[in-house]
Amino acid sequence: MTFNLDTIGKGLVFADSLDKLASALKAKPGGTAVVQAPPGTGKTTLVPPLLVNLLHHEGHLRPRVVVTQPRRVAARSAARRLAALDSLAPVKGGTSGGSPGGRVGYTVRGESRTGKDTLVEFVTPGILLRRLLSDPALEGTHAVILDEVHERGLETDLLLGMLAEVRQVREDLLLVAMSATLDAPRFAALLGEADPDGGSPAPVVDCPSALHPLSVEWVPGPSLRLDDRGVARSFLDHVADTAAQAHQRMLHDDPQVDALVFLPGVREVAHVAARLRDRADHGTEVLELHGQASPQEQDRAVSGRGPGGPARIIVSTALAESSLTVPGVRLVIDSGLSREPRRDAGRGMSGLVTVSCSRASAGQRAGRAARQGPGTVVRCYDQQAFAAAPEHQTPEIAVADLTGAALLLACWGAPRGRGLALPDAPPTVSMDDAVEVLRELGAVTAEGKATGLGRTLAGIPADPRLARALLDGAAVVGPRTAAETVALVSGSGPAGKRFAEEAKRFEAIARKGGTAVVHSAPHRSPTRDEEPGFVVALAFPDRIARRVAGDGPASYLLTSGTRAGLPGGSPLAGQEWLAVAEVSRAHGRDAAGTGAVITSAAPLAADLALSAAPDLLEEGVRARFDGGKVSARLERRLGAIVLSSTPVRPGPEASRAAVGEALAKRGLSMIGWSDAADAFRRRLALLHNVLGEPWPDVGEEALLSRLDEWLGPELEALANGKPATALDLSEPLRRLLPWPEAVHLDNLVPERLQVPSGSRVRIDYPDVSGHPGEDHDVGRPVVAVKLQECFGWDRTPRLVDGRVPVLFHLLSPAGRPLAVTDDLASFWSGPYAQVRAEMRGRYPKHPWPEDPWTARATARTKNRM
Repeated sequence: MTFNLDTIGKGLVFADSLDKLASALKAKPGGTAVVQAPPGTGKTTLVPPLLVNLLHHEGHLRPRVVVTQPRRVAARSAARRLAALDSLAPVKGGTSGGSPGGRVGYTVRGESRTGKDTLVEFVTPGILLRRLLSDPALEGTHAVILDEVHERGLETDLLLGMLAEVRQVREDLLLVAMSATLDAPRFAALLGEADPDGGSPAPVVDCPSALHPLSVEWVPGPSLRLDDRGVARSFLDHVADTAAQAHQRMLHDDPQVDALVFLPGVREVAHVAARLRDRADHGTEVLELHGQASPQEQDRAVSGRGPGGPARIIVSTALAESSLTVPGVRLVIDSGLSREPRRDAGRGMSGLVTVSCSRASAGQRAGRAARQGPGTVVRCYDQQAFAAAPEHQTPEIAVADLTGAALLLACWGAPRGRGLALPDAPPTVSMDDAVEVLRELGAVTAEGKATGLGRTLAGIPADPRLARALLDGAAVVGPRTAAETVALVSGSGPAGKRFAEEAKRFEAIARKGGTAVVHSAPHRSPTRDEEPGFVVALAFPDRIARRVAGDGPASYLLTSGTRAGLPGGSPLAGQEWLAVAEVSRAHGRDAAGTGAVITSAAPLAADLALSAAPDLLEEGVRARFDGGKVSARLERRLGAIVLSSTPVRPGPEASRAAVGEALAKRGLSMIGWSDAADAFRRRLALLHNVLGEPWPDVGEEALLSRLDEWLGPELEALANGKPATALDLSEPLRRLLPWPEAVHLDNLVPERLQVPSGSRVRIDYPDVSGHPGEDHDVGRPVVAVKLQECFGWDRTPRLVDGRVPVLFHLLSPAGRPLAVTDDLASFWSGPYAQVRAEMRGRYPKHPWPEDPWTARATARTKNRM
């Protein structure tokens, strides 16, 4: 039943760390640990069978260890490798065949190779997440290993938090996290919280690097890597040419060298692979490795050369960056680019953007070349670009659309992730938006708890919006068409075995689903050409788009309010309505001046658009305040898209709302601050900044949020045609004064300060509005006064009950600045002597006493006579 670790670990560096890990896990029943080991050391191969052996020795007759891998190809590859090594050392108590399905197996989306004898099962994070929802205690599983946690994938982060909760009720569950970079203490602290008795971090087991010598070459291209349309074609050609030349050079010395080229996305992989097939040595096999390739194509790319096989160049996305070894690779060509999720909250868009890969990712890529011998990495960019790249990849939870994550958390019983020990908390705004989407889908209640439909959607391996569209769309266009559309939008290419498998699986789900209720059945059945667009519109009603008249055939307005363009030459250009599956930020010609580009869409009929998004359909009076006047129209809208508009007379309530909306957009500068109003606002701002409540916050945002409370009559006047320039905000601000505290206003922040000469000098207050709670040193009240008028003041006056000192700008008899101080006593006893020496010859008719305190009595006597 146990694994022969001597045979499996032969030649693997991590074999020397197995005893240390075993001791850490034996310290108490169950147990947690973090493995920190660079790529290529053998941790993925050795740790799972080690846990099986430990569990067997503890009395588990058939222990089950589940190992997550961030990608399907990595899960299959890890399972194949361990199964093959296990087959070299047959053991009693089980069958160890050389392929997955026996003691070692895997489960990925749409494929499972496991059996009754399976002891180690490799899975993707999504598989384990859905398994947890259906079996929160993970009955029958004795250990979980989370591999590649340093990648900070969203699903792996969620698993860390959820499994920590499982450990609270299942002390016997072994939990190990494995990282290839030096961030293990972070995960050790999280796993320490997972122990029922909690507190101390989980033990960290280190392992030295297994890399051979690595040479680094810098070969930047002659032009920029990115242009307005994404990755520049000239740069892709440079990468291909560099790869061909470097591979030919290394093949000359070692015919067994294979090359691995890293590019950000599928389009770039296809372009470079095509060019390499023309440029590479005759007979060289060029393979593509990415998420849209079929399982067979992926497995072939990562399996290495066969005996006597041709030299190979594998052109890959970041899929090959970590978690698997590609045999034979001794040369890496790195574009230095990666594709990461980003969410644009302002435009309501989420998608992938091309960015410079992190320095940690660049190190992972380079390491692929030195796993099996001395290697070379050629970076197709310069050292300055490398130094400017971020140190680590941005955690996916911080930048991705969280709709799917929010649904999983709601089904787990931790809405918004509350109470879970996650590596990073989800951003509040992103989570709020995700929960609102789920609420509109009917997947969660107003309190954020999962509904029955929500649990159904969570069981479908697709974005919740697509899952809902699959079920709703099947009732209108049929299960097959709905399934094919969802498979396409989910990322499967329209051709090949993978698409057919995904479509078939979604069709089975749609036929079995049957619980969805179509929001509003269309008045007619869509034609065959209209069906995909209708399904996409059901999934993304906020992305239904209508062509903007007069802006050309490629400019569209989405129901969300976003404007976007179509790429040049798109066959959809000129279509009146579109159902948009994907839109991303962009500039240049394709964006048509909108700042965004539609990258995936289908044509849509107007009546089907209304049927797909009935919740966005509204009719009402819209009033606008512009040019000092209020105008109104009766509008029928689908979200931000105006379907019809008729002028009407605005009512009082609509007029006031229009003025308020205009102020919210343009700010109070639309009315303007008179000198008196601005001075009064500054006095109130200092009080709020220093004393807090009940003195009001008079920052712009706070004032705009309380317009009706302090500016109601003036809004009415503006709505009735009074010019904004005729209003003074001084008196309206007084409506915010708190009572009875307002009687102390002039004592706390007087308009003027009486100086020893008897003059009352104006106090210039700083503008500290919008800085509540900050140190009042962000600004000081200033008094600019002639120095002679302050003779005899032995201490600096203070405002706001002695909390805020006045800053004096002391002036010459001609009004020129002499000194700035908030400590008059120190000034008189120090710098004043130098000022006196310089000034008394220039202004002999003015007093310059040696002792300013004596002058004070004289000044008072004269003032009283």
